[in-house]
Amino acid sequence: MVDAYGVNDGVYLGAQDQIFAACCNAHARRKFVEARPNDPVAAARALAFYRGLYKVEDRVREASAADRLELRQNESVPIMNDLHDWLLQMNGDRRVLPKSSIGKAVRYALNQWDELSVFLGDGAIPIDNNATENELRRLTIGRKNWLFVGSNRGGRVAATMYSLVSSAARHHLDVWAYVDDCLRQLASGSTDYERLLPDVWRKEHPESIRPYRDAEQKTRRLTTQQRRVRRREARVA
Repeated sequence: MVDAYGVNDGVYLGAQDQIFAACCNAHARRKFVEARPNDPVAAARALAFYRGLYKVEDRVREASAADRLELRQNESVPIMNDLHDWLLQMNGDRRVLPKSSIGKAVRYALNQWDELSVFLGDGAIPIDNNATENELRRLTIGRKNWLFVGSNRGGRVAATMYSLVSSAARHHLDVWAYVDDCLRQLASGSTDYERLLPDVWRKEHPESIRPYRDAEQKTRRLTTQQRRVRRREARVA
């Protein structure tokens, strides 16, 4: 899942149907947030659609992929259909200038519509890429403390380790225990790499799961939901 950065097209074309594109709805939504100062009425309409979509996502965040897909089909699909109809209407309105901020937001969403809708057909696909982008912040912060990796190969090794550590943290693992065990197994000649994936390793090492991470995540999620409610109430007032 990515934004509409053109370089990504080459990745899909070179993947020979092994990678399929999905676009981040947070990026599309952000375009309307940026358009709000110049066209508050139209921007508010678009953002209302997105509020409806994210309300559904809040309810299915802890659900299985199958249950998430079912609720999306029942509730998110109609919202997306209404949003698409509105986008087409706005795109055909001569009063909406192509180079205006709202015009750019509308065209961005329409141009990526198929990719923005992928999450509706697969409960395992998120509505946006926020979780991954939040993980990248650690790397951005780290760059201020370490500026070099020594070589191109060192950069690739660092990227691989970042990915593994980040995935382990997302699965609420004791990262040190996970990396230590992986290195020991690899050093002993193990070639069963699938068993070393964080989600698989987690099932075999329940003692290395940090349960308080679940509580922290739920607290952050509740805080985010409360913040959204306060913002909605402030707009109504």
